Amino acid sequence: MTSAVDEVPLTLDEAPPKTLGTLDQGAFWANLGVSLLGFSGALYLLDPLGDGSSLSLTAAVLAAVVGSLIGTVMVGLAAVPGARTGAPAMVLLRGLFGARLSYVPTVLNIVQMLGWGAFELWVIATGARAVFGDSVPYQVWVLGAGALTVALTIRPLGAIRLLRRFVTAAVVVAMVWLAVALLREAPSLGGGSWNAFAPAVDYVIALSVSWVPVAADYARHSRSSRAAFTGVVTGYTIAQVACLVLGIVALALVGNDPDRVWDAFVAVPLGALFFGVLVLREADQSFANVYSTAMSLQNLLPRVDRRVFSAGVGVLTTGIALFADVNSYGAFLGVIGAVFVPMFAVLVVDYFLLGGAARWDTSEAAPSRWGMLVPWVLGFVAYWLVTATPTVAWWDGAWSGARELIGFERQVWMNAALAAFIVSALVTLLVGFVRRRGGDRAAVTDARV
Repeated sequence: MTSAVDEVPLTLDEAPPKTLGTLDQGAFWANLGVSLLGFSGALYLLDPLGDGSSLSLTAAVLAAVVGSLIGTVMVGLAAVPGARTGAPAMVLLRGLFGARLSYVPTVLNIVQMLGWGAFELWVIATGARAVFGDSVPYQVWVLGAGALTVALTIRPLGAIRLLRRFVTAAVVVAMVWLAVALLREAPSLGGGSWNAFAPAVDYVIALSVSWVPVAADYARHSRSSRAAFTGVVTGYTIAQVACLVLGIVALALVGNDPDRVWDAFVAVPLGALFFGVLVLREADQSFANVYSTAMSLQNLLPRVDRRVFSAGVGVLTTGIALFADVNSYGAFLGVIGAVFVPMFAVLVVDYFLLGGAARWDTSEAAPSRWGMLVPWVLGFVAYWLVTATPTVAWWDGAWSGARELIGFERQVWMNAALAAFIVSALVTLLVGFVRRRGGDRAAVTDARV
């Protein structure tokens, strides 16, 4: 039985226990990498531009591998400072932006997590209906999934250990069974092109990078930063690639119809049983979203009991899920990538390359660092100038006009996530250089005086 000392503290005033090893982290992130949304979302991988021009199987699989590796390395590196400092993700950003300015990404992350949490409850309810039929109303499944989610967040480290000991093995068996059954029935997967390879990689990076702003929430309990990094990269990459490839095979069976993709899983021998395992496992996704929302709220109100936040967020997420618009899923991922990829670049450069690790201030008195907003914003701009992924008509039109205004022509080989990362990283290095030069000049002036 898990003792109170082995659980997450109720407030930020208490030190976090360091109890999670590499297997705990790996199993947790592997379970997060297997998402029912990934099966139907494989259509965005095959046709990221939404114009019916499908990638070839080889191009799609390579895009899944490349995008997953890039994205999970980002998540893994974002986890390292959390493991070293013991601070949750949004509290960690006090060292980057200052305590007050960290509220900006905190609010954005809360919005993101609420959206993801609603999607996951919708997925669980819809997946359950695919297995059991329409005899139980959608709303009942959402309410049940919401209650289970809140229960898991009360003892989060216990939930992670539960995943490692029992759920991971069941998920592996289910995935292997479904993979063999689907591959036996799948038609030829020939045809397609490489034309949309870069946007496809962007999509997969966005799937992974959505976890960047929450990675430290779990890494803070790691026994070492190596355990946190290895668990993220290994567990999530393998699981996400397997999930996307299975989604491609299932789509081939239902004619690239994402609304019927789960039917392909249920239709195979014992498919309902093993798909039901994956539906139940989806609760770890909603758990992670609700729990990390609570952790984000504690950056704003550090002395409020996390259980109060978890219960409130769970109720709100459940309410949103009852009316969720899942058609905005692709656009939602694009926005996530545009916001958090450049922020991650600023964090990595400042923490690992500019000596931030030695001076990282996560206290409530951490001074504002306005200069760090500049590379973040410029990276955000770079993302939208380069991306070819359609989102909302008026937003896409505005950026099309911006390209025309500056005479920028987007090329098919360009990758928006990498462009945003490179721009933010280079500008952060420039800000650090200017800051250092200013400090050196001040030191010389003081010496002369």
